[in-house]
Amino acid sequence: MKNEKVLLLTQAAAIAAIYVVLTVVFEPLSFGVAQVRIAEVLTILPYFTPAAIPGLFAGCIIANFLGGGIPMDIVFGSLATLAGAFGSYALRRHKYLVPVPPIAANAIIVPFVLFYGYGVNYMPIPLMMLSVGAGEVISCGIMGLVVLFALEKYRKVIFSAA
Repeated sequence: MKNEKVLLLTQAAAIAAIYVVLTVVFEPLSFGVAQVRIAEVLTILPYFTPAAIPGLFAGCIIANFLGGGIPMDIVFGSLATLAGAFGSYALRRHKYLVPVPPIAANAIIVPFVLFYGYGVNYMPIPLMMLSVGAGEVISCGIMGLVVLFALEKYRKVIFSAA
């Protein structure tokens, strides 16, 4: 039991670190109305381990902070990722639906942060929902499912205790 807790904590920390690195390395794509946050590929990881839920949440908080996000973005953007991670975990028995919760959560929440927090008002919120949602479909839906299928072969090696 102790080894399992250590494994889950280690996985969460590794996922958070990878999320931060991917967001920072691809910073020009990670923020704004037209964003394809490459780190969102990791939102499929709750399919494999519940440790991904706190890992994604912590990673998003740190990445938004390091990316110069305002407090509203750090809080609500990260809560969108947390909601998406819980939803992905809940749908883990339906492989093709795993990317849907993070896509939906970010497409709904992030445009309000952009509009009210950053003052992005040259585009109506519904259009921003489509823009952010399209980026999420690319990162979570398309790229995320590619990663999910690639990792599925190695599930026992990567996500279980030795």
